Amino acid sequence: MTFRNVIVCRMVPGSEQTVADVFGYYDRTTRPQDLGVVGRTLLSFHGLYIHLIERNADPKVTGQTRGLPAFQQIAEKIGPYVTPYPRDWQNPSDSVAKEFYSWTPARAVEPPAGAAEPSRTVIVARIKPGAEPTVAQIFAESDAGPLPTLMGVTGRWLYSIDDVYLHVLERVGEEFDGAVEEQHDQPAFSKIMDDLSPYISPFDPDTWGSPVDAVATEFYRWRAED
Repeated sequence: MTFRNVIVCRMVPGSEQTVADVFGYYDRTTRPQDLGVVGRTLLSFHGLYIHLIERNADPKVTGQTRGLPAFQQIAEKIGPYVTPYPRDWQNPSDSVAKEFYSWTPARAVEPPAGAAEPSRTVIVARIKPGAEPTVAQIFAESDAGPLPTLMGVTGRWLYSIDDVYLHVLERVGEEFDGAVEEQHDQPAFSKIMDDLSPYISPFDPDTWGSPVDAVATEFYRWRAED
């Protein structure tokens, strides 16, 4: 089982490459896997910095809570570009989003012959304060129906931090925008969008036109080779 932490901060627009270069250097010259870290993905979305850290064991059990031996050096180098998001931030752990729902199918979904590994999409929106239990229930009811299979979903994880809502989605098949377009008029898709509408809203209403406009942009990825 893979354990995932999601860190959310603010980021200076246009600084993605600088931040990616910092992590690239330390991921090459140190061994994050010695601290249990097996992968990381960095994404940006409308001034947000999103850092998905994957571990091979629960850090609450292992006590390995830092992603790299050079944690302090990294923090100093990206400090001019990455700053806390939460209003009441006091220490790095306050930037970790809280997981409030997860789902994987009872039976593993096999990708089609010749298909790539499941793709990952990170959807970003705003969540009404305190709505996490209701949103979790809406997804639980939907995930018990046909929609995940129709969209090739192999797993979903929901997180929140302050007013930010993060939906990490893994799936097989065509690109996310193609799947949305294909299922957009299906009753099951329309129902969950309607059910979520009182609680989930676009992060930036001025630029939102469809669900694909809520997808964060990946700008760095690293996986341990051993």
